[in-house]
Amino acid sequence: MPVQPSECPVESVISILSGRWKIPIYRYLFINNKPVRYSELHRHLPSISKKMLTEQLRELERDGIIERKSYPEPRPRVEYTLTSSGRSMIVFLDQMSDWGQHHNQNKRDEREDII
Repeated sequence: MPVQPSECPVESVISILSGRWKIPIYRYLFINNKPVRYSELHRHLPSISKKMLTEQLRELERDGIIERKSYPEPRPRVEYTLTSSGRSMIVFLDQMSDWGQHHNQNKRDEREDII
């Protein structure tokens, strides 16, 4: 499903990141900070099917978040890296993480007040 242009930038970002596996894929590529092979990604995310991993990678590539490099060798090798645009996402993902931690703590505190 291609991302449709939107006048709302937040909708565009959510559309790009929607998908159960996109954030874990992104996080692994960001933390490694080097090209990562398909098989390594699949080992790191054992619950994802190969079909779903391929689909999520294609969508991230189509949206300009990752780059796919294929090497024409007897046994083909494919590596994935974040693009500069993809790397720049860490700023707001860190902010989302901070907000999520704060929100979750507030919810825990509210539950404890009820008990």
